[in-house]
Amino acid sequence: MATTEEILDSIANLTVLELSELLKAFEERFGVTAAAPVAVAAAAPAGGGAAADDAEEKTSFDVILTDAGDKKIGVIKEVRGLTTLGLKEAKELVESAPKAVLEGVSKDDAEKAKEALEGAGAKVELK
Repeated sequence: MATTEEILDSIANLTVLELSELLKAFEERFGVTAAAPVAVAAAAPAGGGAAADDAEEKTSFDVILTDAGDKKIGVIKEVRGLTTLGLKEAKELVESAPKAVLEGVSKDDAEKAKEALEGAGAKVELK
């Protein structure tokens, strides 16, 4: 059995895509979620809660690649530039669209990433 230190070293060497897949597998196997406790506290209050939620500005965005388009090579290059993914991982991400390219980024970073990916011919959503 691996020691805690060996496990942490293995996790530290994962790419962002591999880490995301590990997190999903961990959540499924153990029936837990990695959601922040703040999300639980943000439940809508009774009566008029929907209006309050609309008034709050979202501060964290996910950049979702919905379609790579015809110019996959350019999109793969942009994905590599935006992330720490290697060529193989970026290609797999692009070919498995729709997929999150970036998660939990600021509005400015999300907009810049969207513009870069759309400039390369991809279709992108911000969530």
